[in-house]
Amino acid sequence: MARNSGNDGIVFSTEFGRMCPGCAKPLDHCTCAGDQPNAGDGIVRVSRQTAGRKGNGVTVVTGLPLSGPELKALAKQLKQRCGSGGAIKNGQIEIQGEHRDVLVSELEKRGYRAKRAGG
Repeated sequence: MARNSGNDGIVFSTEFGRMCPGCAKPLDHCTCAGDQPNAGDGIVRVSRQTAGRKGNGVTVVTGLPLSGPELKALAKQLKQRCGSGGAIKNGQIEIQGEHRDVLVSELEKRGYRAKRAGG
């Protein structure tokens, strides 16, 4: 696993944008992408689920390249943006209610490649 090469954990730079916390390079030039949690195809998917919730739907955000406090902070901001409650489960953000359009636009504003998933 790649280690932080002497920087102080910078994850964003005004010069380069989002930075990899592992190798301290811009995400486009990351050399440890396979070592990152939730590393996938780089697309954040926003879907809606009702299964096992007695008909009450939640909006689920998957594929975020974040973990720990960064994921928790983003979840808090997204919940505030939607004016709704939610939780983090298995590295996914769940927000109560139907908020796919709002979340996709908000994630795109923050620099993520986001798309609606499901029907």
